[in-house]
Amino acid sequence: MNKLLSLLAASAVLTGCLTACSSDNGQSISLTDSFSEAGNGSSDGKVQIVTSIFPEYDWTKNILGKDASGAEVTMLLDSGVDLHSYQPSADDILTISNCDVFVYIGGESEKWVDDVLKEANNSDMIVVDLMDVLGESVKEEEIVEGMQEEDEHDHEHEHEDGVHEEKEHAHEDEEKEYDEHIWLSLKNASKCVDSIAKAVSDADPDNSAVYRKNADDYIAKINALDAEYQSVTDSAPVKTLLFGDRFPFRYMTDDYGLAYYAAFVGCSAETEASFETITFLAGKVDELSLDSVITIEGSDHRIADTVVNSTKKRNQKVLTMNSMQSVTSKDIKNGEDYLSVMTENLETLKEALKQEEK
Repeated sequence: MNKLLSLLAASAVLTGCLTACSSDNGQSISLTDSFSEAGNGSSDGKVQIVTSIFPEYDWTKNILGKDASGAEVTMLLDSGVDLHSYQPSADDILTISNCDVFVYIGGESEKWVDDVLKEANNSDMIVVDLMDVLGESVKEEEIVEGMQEEDEHDHEHEHEDGVHEEKEHAHEDEEKEYDEHIWLSLKNASKCVDSIAKAVSDADPDNSAVYRKNADDYIAKINALDAEYQSVTDSAPVKTLLFGDRFPFRYMTDDYGLAYYAAFVGCSAETEASFETITFLAGKVDELSLDSVITIEGSDHRIADTVVNSTKKRNQKVLTMNSMQSVTSKDIKNGEDYLSVMTENLETLKEALKQEEK
């Protein structure tokens, strides 16, 4: 338990790293669903399920159903902090340590999970690593044409002497980085829901038939929305999206054969785009006669607005797509759920794939 105690002590002073997809403060408040009043342990006999982020939480809610009596679900990241900047609080670590099922994305941003699970109190805990579930469907992060790479100034300093130059070459040989935004693919979502349903059923076999039926019904809804996306993209006159922002939607664009350009990768910490990046993106808007430039939720639109103002016509719409990286407990109480957000994103996609009138 020494390692767990160290984690608890450290988490009390952590403020969240600054290499995030948003500028939130990194604090988290544990959210327990209305299925029960308790959030830690299983003293009431209910199976305790903990999820790290909103999509997993909402998927699990749908598996449990409205009248769930055998299990309850807790979401850790409910205060608006996104996956990439979150660090667990002491309460969060204890919640995970005592739960029956733990569901998380499993990417680089959740490396902290490894130490927590090693010292977990519940040796029978069922752990669902969703990137592991998806296996070969997980994609590497990529830099597309015109996209601004991070730490350009750092690379300049690395040439000051031979030692630093060697470090740069070593950096090139580092492990591959994988795109963590797996939930933005409806095809991935179906696989993830199926895996979570199996885990919850194993933890609560008395209610497994209910969970399986709920999961199958929910997967059918996901697949129906996936078919709508396919229909819209198949018939769209435009096949390219342009983001004046970070780009967490690679899984979505790959699902439907769309091309994209963007200012930064999905997990970039950059907030200012270079002149070259702006010029390139504006040129692509002109070249492809795009009717819109897209941002993600929480963006101040400055980069997108600058791109628009750098085009020939300067009349493109600035649209927003929701990557669900900053969903709060208030949003959930107001009715936000995974399918509603993805449906709204489909409406935005329809607008973005229109052909500009010449």
